[in-house]
Amino acid sequence: MTDTQANPRRWILLALAAIANMAAYYSYDAIAPIAGMLHARGLSHADIGLLNAVYSLPNIPLALLGGVLIDRIGAGRAAALASGLCLAGAVLTAIGQPFALMVTGRLVFGIGSETLYIALLCAIAGWFTGGGGALATALFFSLARVGSYLADTSPGWAAPVYARGWQAPLWLAAGLCGAGFGAALLCMRFDTRRAGEPSERMNWRDIGAFPRAFWYILWLNVLFASVFFPFRSTFSIQYFQDARGLTLAQAGLTNSWVFFAAIIATPVFGLIADRWGHRAALLLAGAALMPLTFVLLGTAASPLWVTTVMMGVSFSVIPAVIWPTTAMLIPAQRLGTAFGLINLLQSLGLAGSNLMAGALNDHFAAGPLHPAGYGAMFVWFTVLAMIALVAAGAFWRARST
Repeated sequence: MTDTQANPRRWILLALAAIANMAAYYSYDAIAPIAGMLHARGLSHADIGLLNAVYSLPNIPLALLGGVLIDRIGAGRAAALASGLCLAGAVLTAIGQPFALMVTGRLVFGIGSETLYIALLCAIAGWFTGGGGALATALFFSLARVGSYLADTSPGWAAPVYARGWQAPLWLAAGLCGAGFGAALLCMRFDTRRAGEPSERMNWRDIGAFPRAFWYILWLNVLFASVFFPFRSTFSIQYFQDARGLTLAQAGLTNSWVFFAAIIATPVFGLIADRWGHRAALLLAGAALMPLTFVLLGTAASPLWVTTVMMGVSFSVIPAVIWPTTAMLIPAQRLGTAFGLINLLQSLGLAGSNLMAGALNDHFAAGPLHPAGYGAMFVWFTVLAMIALVAAGAFWRARST
């Protein structure tokens, strides 16, 4: 149909896309709950950081090519292919021995996951061109956050699985990736709007013609992700145990509050962006919360629930507004390329930030006997968050002038 706003199948596509993405989010976040078990197994903080860093490394050269591929073959087909790679990577990670095989699994999973993410965003952008793009994207992220929430709370609701050691939780993640692969195959079937409509050949000069506002929003996205995910998806649960005295189940539940808040708040901010606009102001407000959050966390100056609420609001605003705003700035036939470029640089930031945080924790002997050793990691995250705030301010200024 040409009138996407009148096509009820777009909501089916949105639900299938959210399920596929939710499974990938769960598998990505499955490392943090078992970080303590892996450390007890003999892995260093740097090794654990590598498991999430290597997820991002292949996407440094491949993310942009993945975006171009999506523009060429269609979002649905690309999503199904990428989801199959996610499943293969999750299985290799669950086998997990030797450690090199686990790292290989995370690498393969990363190749698929980032392309899956871009393809699904492109599919949603194409189906909601008639209006409601911010709300649809927000709902997509909100439902996907369920995967992160379930992963963080899994030490509680899947306690028998965790009682069997570090490997069983990874097999649970692989099973969910299998369900996500099924959803992606159905998504391909429903994404008939773009099938058979490849774009013209990419002219690399087109990237240089992207508007200045796009580059500001790109750097905000990259820096925000380089702060949020290395902390919440790699080191936070272990930090809560070592420095705040929480049990594994308590630490996982505390970490999950951010994602639970995002499940509820993200659609609200998406609706606000659709109804009243002020996207640049929303991004600036969301970015301002992140450095303050890490200052409070690093100094233990407030209860954990306060920082959780602040980070949850920030995490709700940024994704809900950034992606549909990007779709408004970039022509539809180049949207996959634009998303791919963002994810290329985001992958570089995620890999570097995970490795840096792990190296700082090792260097300063962070752990239950020396919780102050985590201080250098918080300084690192705070500096990145402040630069992200500058990028948000530049975007706000560009849009207001």
